[in-house]
Formats: sequence, C-alpha cells, structure tokens
Amino acid sequence: MSDPVSPLAPSQFPTLPDVAGVRIATAETGMKYQGRDDVLLVDMAPGTSVAGVYTKSRAASAPVDWCRKSLKGGGGEAQALIVNAGNANAFTGQNGADSVTRTVEAVAGSVTCRPSRVFAASTGVIGEDLPDQMIVDQLGGMVAELHGGDWETAAKAIMTTDTFAKGAGCTTKIGDQTVNIAGIAKGSGMIAPDMATMLSFVFTDAKIPADILQELLYEAVGQSFNCITVDSDTSTSDTLMLFATGAAGEQPVLSGADDPQLAAFREALSTTCRELSHLVVRDGEGATKFITVNMSGAEDNAAARRIALSVANSPLVKTAIAGEDANWGRIVMAVGKAGEQADRDALKIIIGGVAVAENGRAVEGYDEAPVAAHMTGANVDIDVDVGIGDGTATVWTCDLTHGYIEINADYRS
Repeated sequence: MSDPVSPLAPSQFPTLPDVAGVRIATAETGMKYQGRDDVLLVDMAPGTSVAGVYTKSRAASAPVDWCRKSLKGGGGEAQALIVNAGNANAFTGQNGADSVTRTVEAVAGSVTCRPSRVFAASTGVIGEDLPDQMIVDQLGGMVAELHGGDWETAAKAIMTTDTFAKGAGCTTKIGDQTVNIAGIAKGSGMIAPDMATMLSFVFTDAKIPADILQELLYEAVGQSFNCITVDSDTSTSDTLMLFATGAAGEQPVLSGADDPQLAAFREALSTTCRELSHLVVRDGEGATKFITVNMSGAEDNAAARRIALSVANSPLVKTAIAGEDANWGRIVMAVGKAGEQADRDALKIIIGGVAVAENGRAVEGYDEAPVAAHMTGANVDIDVDVGIGDGTATVWTCDLTHGYIEINADYRS
C-alpha cells in the first residue's frame, strides 16, 4: 500500500514542454523498491553545456564527488545523466567511488561518449554499498526506449519518501528565439540545502555557454533552493544540475550572464527553480502547512536570510503551527537565537496580515481570533521586521508533525 499523498500536493503533474535534444528512459532495478521504476537515464545532444551546484556537506556522496570532478574536467559538456533511487551511495568509501566509475563507464559505452560527460546521482539509504550491476543490467533496455517528453515518469523514478512527482517548466525567449525549460526534483526529508536540494535536474534547449550557464544557475539557486528548509538537515547527496542542449534553433551570441537578451530566460529559470523548491517543501515529510517567512529590517540580506531560517527551522515554531497555535512568542525566541543583530524594542511580527507584536511588545487590543483562523489553512504567512537596517529575505518551510517521526523511524525497513 502506497503512502498517502501530501495534502499540500498540486492536483496534478504540470504539462511541461518538450526540450529538443533531450531523451529519457526509466527502468526498475529492484534495488530497494518493487513494482516501480527506480533508475533514470537521460541522453542529451552532443555539445550540451552543463552547470551544477552540490552539497557543502563534508560527508558528500560518491556521485557528488564524481560530478564535481567531471564538471571541472569535462570541458563544460554533458551527454548523459544516470540517477538511481533507494541507495544514496554515500559513506561507502572506495567501494562507492568504484561503483560510480563502473556505472558511468557503462553508460558512456551505451550512449557513445566520454565518461567525463556522464553525470550521476543517487538518493536513498546512506552507508550501504551500491549494487551498481543492477543499474548496468538495465542500460541496454533503457537505451532502446529513449524518447522525449515524459517528464512525470522521469520524476517518479527518482522518488524516495516523496509522495508525489515534482516538475516545473515553461517556454520563454532568448532574443527572438523561443526556447523551452523543463525540470524535475525529488526531496521530502533531510532538506536544508546549502546550495540546492536533494536532487533536481533542469533542462533547456537554449544555447548557452557553460560559464554563463553556471552564473545563471547560482543566481537561481540563491532565490529558490537555498531559501527552503524542511528539517534543518543538509543532505549528503544534494545535487542541482542545469543542462542546455542548444537544439532549439538559431540563437543569438551572448556576451555574458548580464546580456539583456537573457533577461526573460533568467526570470524563467528562477521561476522554474522556485516552483520546484516549493514543491519539495509541500512534500515535506508529514507536512500539513506551507509556511512563508518574510524577514525585513535586518543588517543586510544575508543576515535577514539567517534570521528567517532560524524561524523556519525552529521545532517550537513549526510544532506550534502544526497545532494551529498562534504562539508568536516562539517567533520572538527564534529571532533572538539567530545570532544576528535585532532591536528587541523595535521588533514587529505579522501573522496572516495581522500585526500581533510591534515596538517590542504585544499589540494593544490584539485579537487572536483572525490569526488562529489563518493558521487553520494550508498556507501560513509570517512577516517579521527586526528594526536594524534594509536587509530582506524570504524563506519557505513546512510544519513539523508526528508524521515526520513515523516516516523517519521506519525509513530503512
């Protein structure tokens, strides 16, 4: 019996555009899951440029190590991506590195490219050797079935504790040329990105050099994946990659990441990443509330983000929201412990559009009823001004329920 779908899930998987130069296939290895696909192969047009950001965890997985090395040594080009779910291939020592090498070399032979142009990712249980032959055995069948456009199937194949497949994308322009963007993500728990999220892969048929693509990705990440948290735990496997096939047709030459011709694409990429990151939060393990924390009045934007994350990561704040308890004193606590400058006597807190505290104390005559009513909904908005400067930030999180405990207590069984 499958787990129930998150109450915050969208009603259906979105319709995403085809991306020229991208073909996908999935298969079932039986590595951990039965009766579902758990490995994804993506084949891309020769000359595809690539950008990536990865976990800052000091215990990064073997596939993350491989991708970092390939990103530096592969000339900024990619031709294939292989992803498995159920085993993270993390904390597996030399065995983990060897399994990635064997898998990548097998993929390179199957799609005819250099191993350095194959990127890999794994997600699942930490500390168990990856049975890579179970992946390799599926490659022949997947290569024969490569096709374009089935993004939902691709998104489902990389899920672990996720309750729904996650995708986002759009059509935009670079200059006068129409280009497409489509992305998938997985993530539900162990979410406090220090670069990206659990796993996310975004594809475009735009023609963008790798150095420019990397700048655009860093910018998009800063506005999306680096502004979400579910449980304050940064994964060993965090990987976000952006691939540009250049297959959309004749496109203008770009002078740099700030080229005005990229304005629409930049916004479309940021929107796609933000939508994907929000879907991860909406599928937070055991989540029933999607929480937006808007921070202002901080020393600078970086300080505002750190304070906002202190609020978003607080178990006391998250459990109060889960219980629909308008206990704004817990927000005061979380602001105070963040270690950033804040003027206690100028602090202002607004929940659901209702000012509950200002000038360092409760609003006189404050009526808790509308705030309590706001907290019964699926979306909770918290605005805080710390009264120091002009720094602002927005982060997104979810509540903390008993469901989170149940999911993680049983994760390996």
